[in-house]
Amino acid sequence: MHRRFFAPGALVAASVLLAIPASAASSAPGAPGIGDPYYPAYGNGGYDVSHYDLRLKYQPATDRLEGTATLLARTTQDLSRFNLDFLLDVGEVRVNGAKASFTTSGEHELEITPKTPLAKGSDITVVVRYSGVPSGEQAYGFTSWHRTADGGVAANEPEAAWWWFPSNDHPLDKATYDVSVQVPDGTQAISNGTLQSTSSRLGWTRYNWRSNKPQATYLATLAVGRFDITTGRTESGIPVVNAYSKDLGDNYNAARASIERSGEIADWLAEYFGPYPYNALGGYVPNTATRYALETQTRPFYSPSRFASGTNTYLVVHELAHQWYGDLVSVAGWKDIWINEGFARYSEWLWSEHEGEGTTQEIADYVYASRAADDPFWTVRPGDPGPDNQFHIAVYDRGALALQALRGEIGDEDFFAILKGWTDKYAYGNASVADFQAYAEQVAGQPLAAFFDTWLFQPSKPAAPEAREASIARDSGVPAQPKSWKKIAATSDVHEH
Repeated sequence: MHRRFFAPGALVAASVLLAIPASAASSAPGAPGIGDPYYPAYGNGGYDVSHYDLRLKYQPATDRLEGTATLLARTTQDLSRFNLDFLLDVGEVRVNGAKASFTTSGEHELEITPKTPLAKGSDITVVVRYSGVPSGEQAYGFTSWHRTADGGVAANEPEAAWWWFPSNDHPLDKATYDVSVQVPDGTQAISNGTLQSTSSRLGWTRYNWRSNKPQATYLATLAVGRFDITTGRTESGIPVVNAYSKDLGDNYNAARASIERSGEIADWLAEYFGPYPYNALGGYVPNTATRYALETQTRPFYSPSRFASGTNTYLVVHELAHQWYGDLVSVAGWKDIWINEGFARYSEWLWSEHEGEGTTQEIADYVYASRAADDPFWTVRPGDPGPDNQFHIAVYDRGALALQALRGEIGDEDFFAILKGWTDKYAYGNASVADFQAYAEQVAGQPLAAFFDTWLFQPSKPAAPEAREASIARDSGVPAQPKSWKKIAATSDVHEH
């Protein structure tokens, strides 16, 4: 007989180990990035957010923002710690009701350590109380918060959330939103979705907005200022809310003459892309010094300078096309930006044809023929342009050219079936360029790898035989410039930030 003796300390240690859940023993910090090679620090690992509830108070005179953000999420691993992307000052964090410790790291990381580790597959509630002056914060040397004479605006791509709410800031983690904003009487707060209610008390008015469909963080927007607001409905019944800063000056009427056609344009786009996917529509023009526009979900942001030369319906077409291509179906990674920009640009070509100002074929022939083979334009690969060229003109024009070439390759019936079927197949989710190629091959019933390689991935101009095979530039020489081209070219830097 052999007796086994345990020292008292060993017995205590053994009992402690037995009391620790297996998940706690195996828990680890969530990654500080979601895994996007273009932006390694953007987004976070270890959890997935399903809803953001943002309760805010904003003072235009000082640009001070106070907020309480409640995030509903589910863990995707055993977590000892996790990150949110955020810049403002944090006063308190609670996870599942208990106070959590927190610190900051890097350019925009809020590191949260819950009181007890979180098991994989757990539903969690994270509450962050915070405050700060958004215009005083920068990351990587820039800001996505735009100060105006009467307030402030959050709108940028690929990042805008850090300046006004803590988030998992990457399109892969889409969520629904409730945004409640308290502002001084006489000032309005504009956000995405539908206005649920307003209430006033003691000199302050609260606006409650709701986005009830999944929305990427960069597509969430906030604008506070003094606006003229118009309302209506599209022919298909979608409620429309548009907002224009009162101090747009000479750009005011051109902005309204353009954006008030949003309902008409959305109904027209639905013929190509399928039913409009949201229960709200509109646009807003704050008096910012920016030059770009952005497809913020249900309510695109437009810089007033975009209307300095008059009406700009091609711009409205571009941003509303993104409601399907970019918002409804979002990129799986930022290298897939062609799925956003090539399609929005091609929508402008379709609008040109609709307006009798040049067919898609005429525009494609002009784009192909007007740039020599040694033009650096052709060295940018729309299918994977790299972070420095994410919004390069080639992603737009060469990207749209690839779509017209695809149309010539497979025929109108399959091409337009793809445009509509794609948004249905991946609705409210994410997809990649590789997914699009696979779907196009499925619908067309033919291999298209060589085609996509030529038009999206080769850093060179597609050779004349390949172009003619795809019904591009079948006639030699440079064709006449389409009537619409100057209007289309005027939107070329639409997302240049």
